[in-house]
Amino acid sequence: MKKPVIAIDGYSSTGKSSISKIIAEKLGIVHLDTGALYRGITWFALQNCTDKDGNISLPKLYDSFPVISLEFKRDEDELVLYVNQINISKEIRTAEVSDHVSFIAKQKEVRDFLLETQRSIARNGGVIMDGRDIGTVVLPSADFKFFLTASIEERTRRRYEELLALGLEAHIDQVRENLIERDRIDSEREISPLKKADDAIEIDNTNLSKSQTIESILYHLKKINDFY
Repeated sequence: MKKPVIAIDGYSSTGKSSISKIIAEKLGIVHLDTGALYRGITWFALQNCTDKDGNISLPKLYDSFPVISLEFKRDEDELVLYVNQINISKEIRTAEVSDHVSFIAKQKEVRDFLLETQRSIARNGGVIMDGRDIGTVVLPSADFKFFLTASIEERTRRRYEELLALGLEAHIDQVRENLIERDRIDSEREISPLKKADDAIEIDNTNLSKSQTIESILYHLKKINDFY
């Protein structure tokens, strides 16, 4: 029996990636953090595709696509992103990357470049993918779809604590403004905007712990189709 394909979309700092990872482990399927892919492209652009003023040059980035290798490798018990054989799992969480990732992610050329990569991974089933347009664009035929949301105050707190835990410098007001701006850009972009798929189950986890959110998703999966 083919294992399921699960799409989890939602706003930044709703726990999409960490929640998806745990669910993948529980169900014995693969977790793909699509946000990491866009952060990886953004990191590459900041390192290699800037103009004389230090701004990202989109033409330079597009010309670099043939030489960009994106690969998830297992590091102990988790999959981490490598760009051209470099482990950048920590670098992609910096404030600099966060400040630029929505700009990069809204470019059609970037989304097209990553689309087939994501679909090819899901083709054989047994995958849970999280992002902003998984259920609407990347995997519209996913077996199960969820959409996570939470208040801006709670998401700010989570993101701020995540950065501190990574040993990165952070200012809570800046974190809040970054999240608000990302919400605006992601929701208003013309190409694959952030929105809930019509057939997705919405979960507001403002007042839910990570484990409670996971149990809610597993409950719905069990209720819809008893496959685990």
